[in-house]
Amino acid sequence: MKVLLSREQIAEAVARMGKQISRDFAGESVVLIGVLKGACLFLSDLARQIELDATFDFIAVRSYGTKKEAAGEVQLIKDVTTPLRDVNVILVEDILDTGLTLTFLRKHLCAHQPRAFKIATLLDKPSRRAAPVQADYVGFQIPDEFVVGYGLDFAERYRNLPDICVLESP
Repeated sequence: MKVLLSREQIAEAVARMGKQISRDFAGESVVLIGVLKGACLFLSDLARQIELDATFDFIAVRSYGTKKEAAGEVQLIKDVTTPLRDVNVILVEDILDTGLTLTFLRKHLCAHQPRAFKIATLLDKPSRRAAPVQADYVGFQIPDEFVVGYGLDFAERYRNLPDICVLESP
């Protein structure tokens, strides 16, 4: 597989994002909501770069479609357990692709009436956007390639790769 983003590039981007979040919420606390399973590694590294009182929780959804394409139907399979009313929420996602999943999650989490709601994504693939959603914190903008590693998978494989790589043929 071809390396698209090295572990060093990822670490630099995560540190940059952590500093920005720390500045934006200076003196306040935040709740990081990680989207399972892909955002686990990113959330862990990002949390260590945030110099604030930060807690985290997880949410899981399932998108229906073919193996490499999402159909746009999103189902909640694990909700957060942390009360979110009047707290600063940062939704942490591995990749912003079509935007359909993040649109669903934004609507769901904002129904809890957080004080602030922001989205942090490691990867942004704007060429595939089907829903009008933008992230507040972005690690990298990437081309329309199928990527794996650093939490991203294909059929539950490759999540443990330390770099983000292009999967050319499954």
